[in-house]
Order: sequence, then C-alpha cells, then structure tokens
Amino acid sequence: MQATFTPSPDKLLTFHDFVNLLAKDGIIDGEQRKRISARDIETDVSRKKHPLELIAQCNMKSLQQKPLDIEFLSRWLATHSGQPYYRIDALKVDARAIAQVMSFAFAQRHEILAVEVSENYVTVASAQPFRRDWEENLRHVLKKDIRRVVTSPVDIKHFTVEFYQLAKSVEQAQGLSDKTHTHNFEQMMDLGNKTHDANDQHIVSIVDWLFQYAYEQRASDIHIEPRREVSHVRFRIDGVLHNVYEFPAQVGMAVLSRLKILGRLNIAEKRKPQDGRIKTRNTENQEVELRLSTLPTVFGEKLVMRIFDPEVLMKSFPEMGFSQDDQAKWEKVTQKPHGIILVTGPTGSGKTTTLYSTLKHLATPEVNICTIEDPIEMVEPLFNQTQVQHAHDVNFATGIRALMRQDPDIVMIGEIRDLETAEMAIQAALTGHLVLSTLHTNDAPSAITRLLELGIPPYLIRATVLGVMAQRLVRTLCSTCKASGSVDEKDWQALVSPWKASPPKAPMQPVGCLECRNTGYRGRAGVYEVMLMSEEIHKLVDNSCDVEKIRIKAIKEGMHSLRLSGAQKVSFGLTTIEEVMRVTPS
Repeated sequence: MQATFTPSPDKLLTFHDFVNLLAKDGIIDGEQRKRISARDIETDVSRKKHPLELIAQCNMKSLQQKPLDIEFLSRWLATHSGQPYYRIDALKVDARAIAQVMSFAFAQRHEILAVEVSENYVTVASAQPFRRDWEENLRHVLKKDIRRVVTSPVDIKHFTVEFYQLAKSVEQAQGLSDKTHTHNFEQMMDLGNKTHDANDQHIVSIVDWLFQYAYEQRASDIHIEPRREVSHVRFRIDGVLHNVYEFPAQVGMAVLSRLKILGRLNIAEKRKPQDGRIKTRNTENQEVELRLSTLPTVFGEKLVMRIFDPEVLMKSFPEMGFSQDDQAKWEKVTQKPHGIILVTGPTGSGKTTTLYSTLKHLATPEVNICTIEDPIEMVEPLFNQTQVQHAHDVNFATGIRALMRQDPDIVMIGEIRDLETAEMAIQAALTGHLVLSTLHTNDAPSAITRLLELGIPPYLIRATVLGVMAQRLVRTLCSTCKASGSVDEKDWQALVSPWKASPPKAPMQPVGCLECRNTGYRGRAGVYEVMLMSEEIHKLVDNSCDVEKIRIKAIKEGMHSLRLSGAQKVSFGLTTIEEVMRVTPS
C-alpha cells in the first residue's frame, strides 16, 4: 500500500517524510520502505546528515533498478517538487559574488547556497524544496527575485564551506593593506605601505584551495595573470582554458609570492623569468609534481604551473591512445639496443609523457637509464635524472657528455634544440646507447629535414635514427552524453586522404551534460604517426632531402598519418572529425 503523505508549504522534510514520498512516487516498494525506515539513524542524525544522504547509505535500488545514490535522489526530489535540478559547477560559480548575497551563518542555518547572481534575480539552491521561511527575508534584503533550484545536499555542504572560506580569506588578505607596490611598468609610488606577507595564514589558505581545486577539476595547468586592478586565475582542462577566479591585484601578488617561496624561487627577483617546482599531495594522497614558470609582464609577474598527473606513468600504451599497429611499431623500435628515437609535436602535445611512459616500460634492474632535462618534468625513482643548470655551465651538450661516463644503457634528452646537442646525441647513439629525445616539428618525416637544418650530415642520420613518432592530443567524447549522429562525406574524405577509408555508419557526436560542463568532451587521448627508418627511406636522406618523398614512401610502407590515426578514433566513437581536424596538420 502506497503512502498518502503530502508535504505542506514551508515544510521541513524529515527522514521518514522522504521515505514516504519515495514510496508514494513508486520509487521503492513497501518492503524497501520498511527496511529503510527500520535503519538505526541516531548516530547519523547526530552528525547532522541530510535525510537523502542517509537513504543513499542504504545502498538500495529503485523499482526501476536504478541505484538510490545521492545524485538519483536529488534529481527525483527536483522532479517531485517541480523545481529545476541544478548541478553545481565550481568553475562557473562566482564565489566572491555569492558570498555577498547572504552571510555564511544564514546559508548554513537554512542549508541553502546562492549559485547564480544576476541583475534582477538570485538563484538559490536547496535540498529542502518546501521550506520557504527564509525566502521573504532574503528577497527583502536583496531587493531581487529569488529563483529556487534543487541541488544535492552533499554539494551544498561542500561548496558552502569552500566558497565562503575562500571569499573570507581573500577579503581578509585584501584588508591587510589597501595599497601595495605593484612592481609593474605603471607603478605608482605610495610611501609607507607594506606589501602582503606571503606567509600570512589567509594567503596560505588561498594557495591550498588553489591546489585542491585544480586537482578536483582535472586541470593540467594553472595560470595566474596580473592585470591593472585584478589577477586572473585560469585552469587548462582537456586542453582548453577556463576562467576560475579574480583576486584583487595585491592579493594576487601575495599568492604569487607564496608560490615562488614553495617553488624555491627568488621572490625578490621580478625582472627575470624563473623556473621551479613544487611537490604536493592530491585529495587521494598521491604525490603530484608541479612545474613553475614566471614571466615579467606589463602589470607584474605572470605564473604558470604545469601539473603532472601521477597516474600518467601508470597507463599502458592502449590507455594512452596507441592503436595495436602503432603500439607494435613503437615497442619494436624501442627494443633496439642503440640508435636515436625521436618524438615530435608542439608544446603540450604529450611528448614528455610518452617518453616517461616508454622509459618506465623499459626500466628493469638490468639497465641504467639516465636523463638530462630542462627542467625535470616528473621525478621518477627508476631513472637517474639530471637537470640543465645554465648558471653552472650544465647544458644539454655538457650534460650528455657527462652522462656518457656514467655507463648508461638508455639516455633520454629532454629536447634537441641546437647542433651541439644533436651532435652529442649522435655520438651517444654511435657508441652503443639507445637515445630518446624530442623535436618541435609538425609531423614525423619533417624531423629528418629538421636534423639536416641543424647541420647533421645525412650519413650520420642514416646511421643512427631508428624511427620518429609525431603525436597530438585530441579531446575524447563524454561517455555520459555522447550520441549517434551523421558524418559529412566531404569532411571525412579530407580527414582520411589519401586513404580510401569508408566513413563510420553512426559516428558519435558531442551533446553536453553536467559531467562535461556542456562541452561534450571529457579527457584526452593521443593520436600518433609512427615512421620507422627502413632501407628505402634511408636512401632518400641526402643533402637535397625532399620531405614529401619521405612521407610518401613511409605511407606506402604502412605509416598512418596523424589524421588517419584520428579517423580510427572517430570510427571507434571516441572523438569527432572536428576535433581531429582542429589539432592535426593537413
């Protein structure tokens, strides 16, 4: 028999009210209702948990066989109450603005949170949709309309604390001094004012929040960019930058100083670029490496932090995006005892990740792996890593020369930038070492002409280079919302040319949902172009080397272009034609 409970206006729903409503709406049956109601909740109630949290802890399924988790229950409550469901996206919430709508005490007392603030109305999230005792008071104070939405009680608790603590830290940090030396080209002299202390507890809290927030949002880079009055904070997520927060200019400077201290940089030096690193732990207690880079700009120092995911090195080649064919070629060439293997692509295409992952697969107790990097991207105990230090005359060339006296089996050079470094890499390969390095070229065949341009004779290239792999990173479709679509024949042919591959019958298209922030994409995978140096390709390497001839010969011998590699992922429903065309060269 179904429940007959109907909530009245301004009703604060209890645990048993929610259970009865679930039964009334046919979400659970009578037996489930009894089991949930019989749950001993005294301990949980003392911890002030929301009734939906307690029901979710029962780990039951609805009559439609859907898990009664907090997400499902929150959506059900929204439907039942006739209010929209709202999933809080921290990147789209102006924490400073919502903290000004109501006090932290008011938000906590009524278990509500402002999530959007506009000129005419404020959107307020709640997990008690029939409770209205706070509405009139807030409407009177704000002199704006109130729009109600339903949100997960877990998110309300989490983000209420996070947003208000951040706003409080920024406000109190700003209150330490209304004026400060800005150290930019438009500096205005104000005597007697002290700059913010980078070790102030409020600044420490802001920096801690910045790290935690970046880890939660899967950011690969954190940008702190000074402007005349504010400092912008942006995260790069899946290759795309997102605005996160705006600090007052003096708070942004203090945050930057705090990060420079953590990265062991010279905080007094603001006129020269600096590099450093920070090691922290993420929310899952895993070690995370961050690489810091500062750059003087018109309004002060700009800071970029590259975040290196600790799980990247644990991924297998298929998880990184290698096809079976490309993986077989790559494993074959990296098993050679000596020679040079090059990975090419622009900045941010995943070259360093590929090299680290490859070295980790090659690392055994029987081999000595040494690296020379500028800077060291990730610290890995299985390698002997050395960093370029120009102040002590340690560059790539001198570093390689020193490594050759360390009895290495495999040498990784961060990047071949000049003739001297290229010559030392060639010498290392000729003396029986396997050398892995990177170049900045658009595709694999262009790496050969790049070496010639640096001044390496053709006969040395033929004697040492084993293979070249170009790569890019494409955004992968969100598994939650992607849907079947149609393919444009013209776009498909442009993608796979000169091959004559048939287009997929039902390619997947981006839709957009809460999980992917309505982008349609979530995560990235590599597309690869692996060119092995065969005897026929060796014959084409001379002083008048034609890169087109090398490319045609490599394709005839089985090399898949970056676009064809991307087309395979389109066929498998992992990405889209537009995404592959965006990141790969024609």
